[in-house]
Amino acid sequence: MTTLTRRSLLGLSLAAPALMLSAQSALAKEPETYAENGVAIDGSDAVAYFDGNGPVAGTAAHSVTWKGAEWRFASAENAAKFKADPMAYAPQFGGYCAFAASRGYLAPTTPEAWTIYEGKLYLNANLRARELWLQDVPGNIAKGEANWPGILG
Repeated sequence: MTTLTRRSLLGLSLAAPALMLSAQSALAKEPETYAENGVAIDGSDAVAYFDGNGPVAGTAAHSVTWKGAEWRFASAENAAKFKADPMAYAPQFGGYCAFAASRGYLAPTTPEAWTIYEGKLYLNANLRARELWLQDVPGNIAKGEANWPGILG
């Protein structure tokens, strides 16, 4: 039979926080930018969304590296616009699904499920998630911002 003394309980209580910290640091943190094979937005031109064109394929010839990902553009002009002010064009929540972020978790996105709201680009995992997102965009943004970037791990 094991008997716990005050001294052993004190030792355990002091060791627990250190064990928790080391366990947390051992967990892999998700990248700040969602990028399949290192390419953000599945290679879509982030600037083109703001022209009302939706997802337009970018090319490697017109690419910019930012926040650990390759961002592709349909033209040198769009690449230059992005490079000059990436925060104006990059999707919110690192390009992860905005609806998932509002619920406290990460999900990949598809370029076709997008919304421009108050001058910012939001992507969703699929068209159904976009429908749910659109039911309360301001509320979902507030919830997502409260969860971000803590949900990266």
